[in-house]
Amino acid sequence: MTAKLLSEGLGTALLLIAVVGSGIMGEALASGNVAITLLANAIATGCMLYVLITTLAPVSGAHFNPAVTLAFALRGDIPPKQAMQFVIVQVIGGLLGVWVTHVMFDQEIWQISTTVHRTGPAQWVSEIIATFGLLFVIFGGLKSRAEAVPTLVALYITGAYWYTSSTSFANPAVTIARGFSDSFAGIYPGHIAMFIVMQMIAVGLAAFVLPKLFR
Repeated sequence: MTAKLLSEGLGTALLLIAVVGSGIMGEALASGNVAITLLANAIATGCMLYVLITTLAPVSGAHFNPAVTLAFALRGDIPPKQAMQFVIVQVIGGLLGVWVTHVMFDQEIWQISTTVHRTGPAQWVSEIIATFGLLFVIFGGLKSRAEAVPTLVALYITGAYWYTSSTSFANPAVTIARGFSDSFAGIYPGHIAMFIVMQMIAVGLAAFVLPKLFR
């Protein structure tokens, strides 16, 4: 269990380093071109997800995401106590990853995001779709070709940065952590709760729909 918890915490931290770090670097180099910044952000995140899932899936299952952990718990694949432990270390790991990134880019460690455009019905529906889609890819991949799951998830998230209006957070731990970075990847803390509610709705939809597809 120690190895599993370390895997989930470290993996989530490295994921946030990729998300926030690539956002900071992209914004610094793109001279105000938001499209290039988003492209850099998406590619770096997808690359890191492929690496993390490939290397850490044999250790903990490579969730790095409370929504994924809850989905596995609802299937009965992991016990509730383990799921709760995973969620705790994922949230802590995400925050640590953000703070390490700030140190790496010589920024103030403690920040509160002032990004104000991540709210409203369009963004909320986007998070339902993004999170449901992620679970669809994971469980569909496990059913059809388990060894392809790292590639499938990496491709899905890279694409979802572009075809969802919320840029596909699809992860409560990532959502919380990004509230504490006043950077390109940030989300205003007051908007976090509704994003997480939408992500949990997606978990419920997935728990109802996906077993009918992937028995």
